[in-house]
Amino acid sequence: MVRVISVEMERFPIAGTFTISRGSKTEAEVITVTITDKGRSGRGECVPYKRYGETMEGVRAAIEAMRDPIIAGIDRTALLAAMPAGAARNAIDCALWDLEAKLTGTPVAVTIGAVAARPLETAYTLSLAEPEAMAAQARANATRPLLKVKIGGDNDMARIRAVTEAAPESRIILDANEGWTHENVEANLAFAAQHGIAVVEQPLPAGKDDILRRIAHPVPVCADESVHAAKDLEALVGLYDAVNIKLDKSGGLTEALKLRNRARDLGFGIMVGCMVGTSLAMAPAVLLAQDADFVDLDGPLLLARDREPGLVYRGSLVSPPDRMLWG
Repeated sequence: MVRVISVEMERFPIAGTFTISRGSKTEAEVITVTITDKGRSGRGECVPYKRYGETMEGVRAAIEAMRDPIIAGIDRTALLAAMPAGAARNAIDCALWDLEAKLTGTPVAVTIGAVAARPLETAYTLSLAEPEAMAAQARANATRPLLKVKIGGDNDMARIRAVTEAAPESRIILDANEGWTHENVEANLAFAAQHGIAVVEQPLPAGKDDILRRIAHPVPVCADESVHAAKDLEALVGLYDAVNIKLDKSGGLTEALKLRNRARDLGFGIMVGCMVGTSLAMAPAVLLAQDADFVDLDGPLLLARDREPGLVYRGSLVSPPDRMLWG
């Protein structure tokens, strides 16, 4: 039987509106790749991201351009050399992992050394809004142990104060999405420290963050937009304290594993995060995140509907994927 690949563009409505410093969205736009071989099928999902110049049509075209190598049996190692990091490679890579598991009967968790995979405590994301509205979001989720708070505007101190007062028992990740400036970053970090923030994610624009070498980090600072693949890490030593690994940035689980291991070697803390996608996109990341310091895999919790079967969430605990879903 010849390998077959299918590519599908799908949309899943978000429950309400998801807002960060760069804008708002009301649906998750995803691309699903299915690779079938010997009667078994493997799936992978990616989320094209405009911040990195990706569009649904462009990512689909990049996947379609790999049709012949995929049908010919390209493996994950060769895929790393054949495609750049990004959403398109992620969907193919994760589909190949899933297909391999289906063909061999060996779960991905076993292959990557996550045999005793366990439920993980994930952050739950609060959208950027005015302080009073963010306080209401925090109050409604104050029983969750870890909140990720989107900031990155002119009134962030008021937002920080409002959220920490509304959810005093929750640990809080602040995600500025590159929204701070050289003029306010020191004061904002100091204010975050005063309010017990656990970590601040990507305060400054990627490539314009060298000031982080010269200022105090009273709260650990985590790179997101500044890191995609393992090759990026050396330049971040002394700049950031942790890195956020996302499969859509790294271009799949294969590179993400390399990135995680190299980051540990260099002394970085690890966050495993996501774009807003379905359980199919989160499934490989849950296995990757088994030893992470912070887990931010709440994408399906933000959707009005998810795939069936999906990941099992109990409060803020997300369980490893059933093999019917992935892996």
